Amino acid sequence: MNSPTRYVAMLFLLMLLGSLLGSNVASAHIGIQPLSKIAIQKTTLALTDSAAIKASPIVLGLKGEDSEWVTVRFKNSAPSRYDWIGVFSPANFNGSICSSENPKEATPYLCTSPIKYQFANFSSSSYIKTGEASIKFQLINQRADFSFALFSGGLSNPSLLAVSNHITFANPKAPVYPRLAQGKSWNEMTVTWTSGYNIDEAIPFVEWGLKGQNQRRSPAGTLTFQQNSMCGSPARTVGWRDPGFIHTSFLKDLWPNTLYSYKMGHLLPNGSYVWSKVYSFRSSPYPGQNSLQRVIIFGDMGKGERDGSNEYNNYQPGSLNTTDQLIKDLNNIDIVFHIGDISYANGYISQWDQFTSQIEPIGSRVPYMIASGNHERDWPGTGSFYNGMDSGGECGVLAQNMFFVPAENREKFWYSTDFGMFHFCIADSEHDWREGSEQYRFIEKCLASVDRQKQPWLIFAAHRVLGYSSDKYYGIEGSFEEPMGRESLQKLWQKYKVDIAFYGHVHNYERTCPVYQNQCVKSGRSHYSGVVNGTIHVVVGGGGAHLSEFTTVNTSWSLYKDYDWGFIKLTSSNHSSLLFEYKKSRDGKVYDSFTISRDYTDVLACVHDGCDATTSAY
Repeated sequence: MNSPTRYVAMLFLLMLLGSLLGSNVASAHIGIQPLSKIAIQKTTLALTDSAAIKASPIVLGLKGEDSEWVTVRFKNSAPSRYDWIGVFSPANFNGSICSSENPKEATPYLCTSPIKYQFANFSSSSYIKTGEASIKFQLINQRADFSFALFSGGLSNPSLLAVSNHITFANPKAPVYPRLAQGKSWNEMTVTWTSGYNIDEAIPFVEWGLKGQNQRRSPAGTLTFQQNSMCGSPARTVGWRDPGFIHTSFLKDLWPNTLYSYKMGHLLPNGSYVWSKVYSFRSSPYPGQNSLQRVIIFGDMGKGERDGSNEYNNYQPGSLNTTDQLIKDLNNIDIVFHIGDISYANGYISQWDQFTSQIEPIGSRVPYMIASGNHERDWPGTGSFYNGMDSGGECGVLAQNMFFVPAENREKFWYSTDFGMFHFCIADSEHDWREGSEQYRFIEKCLASVDRQKQPWLIFAAHRVLGYSSDKYYGIEGSFEEPMGRESLQKLWQKYKVDIAFYGHVHNYERTCPVYQNQCVKSGRSHYSGVVNGTIHVVVGGGGAHLSEFTTVNTSWSLYKDYDWGFIKLTSSNHSSLLFEYKKSRDGKVYDSFTISRDYTDVLACVHDGCDATTSAY
């Protein structure tokens, strides 16, 4: 096998090559998944009595907690600044579970990546002198026990010195991390969650109803997937971890805009029950309903670790800021759209549990709708439009199973959904969207199907920038868009008078004027009224990942740019006015905004390329 250094270098080059082949602009900005820096298969065994490591408490979640802090104490008679602690789950991670990718190669001692790691001197600079220190890790319930290992040799030449005792959650199989999503009709909410119970071990369901009234039960379906469902490494090798079982229940015939409580349950063969915590949500408004409706949109958030391990302020430095601002304002949010590049697990399956735990305060309260991005879907030879390797071998399997979207076929991750006065058309930029394609036909049908008198706000969203962006690399290409992006779609946006189109992928914020065919078609920066002459395009890929630079070229259609992390909030309380706000994740304050006001007749008015041919025949 290659040396660890060559292995990491080759991985980087492959990712870079995939980025270039797929015009994967954002990937060039974000570096390597932190866990991929560990050459775990090169580990050598050096267990010694002069090194030790111990974790406490032994049992977690005794009061039903889904996460808990653990203290890890360790010592090493020959300390080094390259020493590090790996957190492993399941706790037994030795070579007995390994198999060689190449029959001519020797089976490695370790073949499973840790679920997180931290350098030994993280919390105590005196470790190098004393050889003793402690670190606190935050663990979440992930259906298995945990152990901690002390390594020397850094990440590229790990040498295993000591392994800790095992610790576990009181009920590692418990139902956790509910994710709400809109169903296929306006009066249906779906609840998706993860547990350790297969369908033959326990019957999953959701108990729910109007708060304070009789509760009913809705059954849940159960899905999982195996290692051979992954398309490549690391998802199929060092990044693989059993995902447990993913359950989805459909709560139907909801009253509009009504508060419901719910909890997930599993009925065991002995007649006893295992319950989750109790949660609540407010059902969606009726399509066209005149009420206060608030929508959050962003892309490219990823996850962070509150204990400072492996990637905090490293891989997705703004992720926790965005998450925390949304949690802080949750009483003023009705639905969230995370438009691609969800967890940035990149083939390290354990990270999906950690992401769903991070967003649980949001996703358990309001619908958390996702779109497919390159870091969820792209892998060569698997049918994705781009030939990059950004999914780390996941090829869409994790996103399709971990979250529900109301698509006809979740392998084809495009869908429409209604929320009161809003109609959303969510595209899948990792599949062909060009004229003549299956997705193009869906997009036109979605845009054409909306009744603008009832739902005046027509929103298009996709992960990659299919419209306009002043990104540095788009500028180098001279396209200021994803190549082939708007060529087929701009006539649809114009014909059906799309108000705003949103994109991620580029990790910054940018807003255009109402634009058509590279020209601003309406003046003004803070208020628009009257006829819908063109579509406003917004890049909102600053959810948390490393930021993307802007081109130095002056793009005439660009009204506002921000090199920072943030998200969009849309607010409407009637059919004639919409408030758009861009908020920074660091403080939750508004840094860019505009309003739209108009009547239904303004939507009917003909504009250039916006009306069918007419006749004077009678």
